[in-house]
Amino acid sequence: MYSEYIPNIDLFISMHVLKEATQSSKIEGTETNIEEALLNKEDIREEKRDDWEEVQNYISALNSAITKLEKLPFSSRLLKETHQILLQGVRGKHKLPGEFRTSQNWIGGASINDASFVPPNHTLVNDYMSDLEKFAHNDDYYFPELLKIALIHYQFETIHPFLDGNGRVGRLMITLYLVEKGILKKPILYLSDFFEKNRTLYYDNLTKVRDKNDIIQWFKFFLVGIIETAKKGISTFDSILKLQKEVDLKIQKLGSRANKANTLLNYLYQHPMIEAQKAREITGLSSPSVYKLLEELENLQIIKEITGSKRGKLYLFKDYTQLFQ
Repeated sequence: MYSEYIPNIDLFISMHVLKEATQSSKIEGTETNIEEALLNKEDIREEKRDDWEEVQNYISALNSAITKLEKLPFSSRLLKETHQILLQGVRGKHKLPGEFRTSQNWIGGASINDASFVPPNHTLVNDYMSDLEKFAHNDDYYFPELLKIALIHYQFETIHPFLDGNGRVGRLMITLYLVEKGILKKPILYLSDFFEKNRTLYYDNLTKVRDKNDIIQWFKFFLVGIIETAKKGISTFDSILKLQKEVDLKIQKLGSRANKANTLLNYLYQHPMIEAQKAREITGLSSPSVYKLLEELENLQIIKEITGSKRGKLYLFKDYTQLFQ
């Protein structure tokens, strides 16, 4: 597995999760970019806070689900618990977070009469999701795992078991399934970026299965997504390792302060935006020493101050974040 050859790969997982959160949410119309997602809530403009909160919930939901996979199987229970975090305190908070729907929903159109698709009646949801869970764990016959999760994703989106958040849960469950089955050693492959860039094809191919029973075209589209995403992931990791070597060389110029700089960089690979107070907590340095270290890292063109203010300065590891754009 490619991920096994990446030193300290856990440092870089959080940025993959953050990118997945922004791209999956973007498909649903949420406009928060990577740099905005790294900011604290108070630094987000009022009109953008709802979007920001939805992205933060996605990050929390996905991280929680990955952790729970160690004890819980891929299941309706896991998806419900993930859904509860996803909708907590945001625009969908009144749409039964963590529970399957108890009323009819529809996709597209202002009402059910002009909907582009009407999912099954709510009275059937529990049975259908139970069948889907059994299918996911049925190893009595051979079914290639990538095709299996492609079919599971289609079936989940067709059942549409929640009142809100089906698309986001349906996309993150792809990674959860691949991790549980051991196909992914680490949660580093996410299809939302591919789906977002090919949004029309994504929806068209799902619709073709429903309308024309054309599952083959959906399988082809899904597998192209896996291939392209895997290739892009390898390229991103190659670029990360190259950047890491360049940064390590620059840091050696700091002499005795190189160790503290490395401590700070290990944090920045996980959360590439930082303020002085956080840098103090991480390094244990005094305020004057922290500001001096941040200034030196800026002079070395490793980080960049992005506010232009004398107070409340924020520093961005921009060369790193650009690898995820």
